[in-house]
Amino acid sequence: MSRSSAPAVDVVVVGAGLSGLAAARSLTARGHAVRVLEAGAQVGGRTRNHLLAGVNVDLGGTFVGPGQDRILALAHETGCDYHRTHTTGQSAISWRGTLRRYDGTVPTLGALELADIGRLQLIVGRIVAGMRAGAPWETKNAAELDSHTLTSWLRSRRALASTHALFAIVAKTTWGCEPDEISMLYALDYIRGCGGLDRMLDTEGGAQQEHFPGGAHSIAVRMAEELGERVTVGSPVRRIEWRDGGAVVHTDTESLDCRAVVVAVPPAVRGSIAFEPALPEEHRSLGQRWPQGVLTKIYAAYERPFWRDRGLNGQVLSDAGPIFATFDTSPAPDGPGILLGFIGGDYAREFDRLPEHERRLRALSSLASMFGDDALQATAFVDQRWAAESWIGGGPTAVVPPGVLTRYGRTLAEPVGPIHWAGTETSTEWAGYMDGAVRAGERASHECLAALRAVVA
Repeated sequence: MSRSSAPAVDVVVVGAGLSGLAAARSLTARGHAVRVLEAGAQVGGRTRNHLLAGVNVDLGGTFVGPGQDRILALAHETGCDYHRTHTTGQSAISWRGTLRRYDGTVPTLGALELADIGRLQLIVGRIVAGMRAGAPWETKNAAELDSHTLTSWLRSRRALASTHALFAIVAKTTWGCEPDEISMLYALDYIRGCGGLDRMLDTEGGAQQEHFPGGAHSIAVRMAEELGERVTVGSPVRRIEWRDGGAVVHTDTESLDCRAVVVAVPPAVRGSIAFEPALPEEHRSLGQRWPQGVLTKIYAAYERPFWRDRGLNGQVLSDAGPIFATFDTSPAPDGPGILLGFIGGDYAREFDRLPEHERRLRALSSLASMFGDDALQATAFVDQRWAAESWIGGGPTAVVPPGVLTRYGRTLAEPVGPIHWAGTETSTEWAGYMDGAVRAGERASHECLAALRAVVA
């Protein structure tokens, strides 16, 4: 291993998603020499733009809302405008074979069903209020909560079948998983980091309030343009040799001597990098036990947003699948009309295996069950299967199974020598969102700054 007294750079950042780029931008602004190495062919990580029917659509991270201060500040700094998600008109829920319209944020269900959902929301709210950011294992009854999946916890609380079904939609949308795959403690900590269930799920006043007409990916592109030649794409990091005070980062074409490393990839992808010496056992085990969700996004374009003529705002929930949640991201009332649909968990696993023409047919048929046969007449269609992305491995975020958070959670963002960890999963606020990615990158950069100052001192 090289022990050059003059490292090639101060910090190497592994991964050019929002988190890695935010870390590099922060370090560069403070005068440090930085290189960013990205395995994929483009920057942006789990953000990606696509032109559909002449309109930009976000194949990855899309929405932002109140409390997501860091991504909104970054959007302002990079000149990326955002505007309100369309909500004029009624929402709808396709429930047990019937389409029901409703106003506001709560679907129209029976009185008993609504009371049960409200009861469970209150319980979740009380637990979340007692959780400390960054230390969910300190929560009262943490071990018990971590022994439950979302499904088993709901069962222990005698939730009605309708409540199970609604929380299943939440699990598919939020984590890209089935409710019996995810630790209840992890789900609660995730909800806490969003400021509660309402803020996490709502459009008006919630995490889906705004989106970027020019694409969220544009933020990553503009950060990369600022960094210039410091960013290299198509350069996967294969091996990191580390020691106290420095490291050598190896790709297929170069080896970079540095004083610190920021690894800004999902925890499940950390295992694709060889560390010498090996990481401590708990860090190795965490990467193996912190899998990504399975979420696929589809967009269908139409001559105009015909659903608005029927008083619908384009937001529909469904218990039937494969699409279980939709949004209207049309740029204007006169067209084109753009519907965004989410497919997650088991539905996505099945959908992703289908050939392209079958995926389109299944998706449009699902939209037709919500919006009528006009939805079959799409002028353009695209889907993005994040689980098929080899350098990302899924999304939108991690799906942590029972027993893992209390045992390994402390090591999620814990530095190992000169190695620091970023990525949205490591954030204590808005983990899994673009805002969490930016927060994690900036936090990792501050850790590096402190470590570099300590070495100089």
